[in-house]
Amino acid sequence: MGVPARNAAYRAFLRWTGAGPDPIVRLARPWGVREFKSVLKRIFTWWNGATLGVLNIIAKRARFVGEDEFGNRYYEAKRVIDGDAGRVRRWVTYQGYAEASKVPPDWHGWLHHTFKAPPTVEPFKIKAWEKPHRPNLTGTPDAWRPQGSILKSGERPSATGDYLPWRPD
Repeated sequence: MGVPARNAAYRAFLRWTGAGPDPIVRLARPWGVREFKSVLKRIFTWWNGATLGVLNIIAKRARFVGEDEFGNRYYEAKRVIDGDAGRVRRWVTYQGYAEASKVPPDWHGWLHHTFKAPPTVEPFKIKAWEKPHRPNLTGTPDAWRPQGSILKSGERPSATGDYLPWRPD
C-alpha cells in the first residue's frame, strides 16, 4: 500500500527523488553511494535539474502548464509576483542537464512573453522550410566536426590560397 500523494509539494518531491508510486518501499531500502550522490547533486547544483528551493517555490506558487518533446516541464505563477513588472512569472524545469538550448522555439516564445497562450493551448505554426528543433550539441559526441579536425579522421580539404605553415630557417 502506497502513501497517498496529498498535495503538489509532496508529489513534486516524489517525482524529484524518483520514489515513484510507493515511496515507503523505495525509501525504506538502504541507499547506496550512487543514490546518495544523486540527491546531493540535486540539492546543491542547479545544472543537474531544479534545486529544492526552486521546486519548493514552484510547488507553492505555480501551476503546471505543459511538457515539451524533450521532457522539460513548464510552469506559470498563479498570480503576479511583486517585482516582476506586472507580468506573471514563468519557469522551466529541465529533463536531465539544464541547458537553455533544449527549449524549443514555441516554448521559448511563451517563456519570454512573446506569446500569451502556451503551445498546449495555441500550437506554434511551423513553416514548411523550418527544420525540427535540436539543442546545442557542442561538447557532445554528436557535435559537428569538420573533415580533418583533430576529433575526426581524414585530411583537411585544401582551400583556395591555402596557407603555408611557418618553417624556421
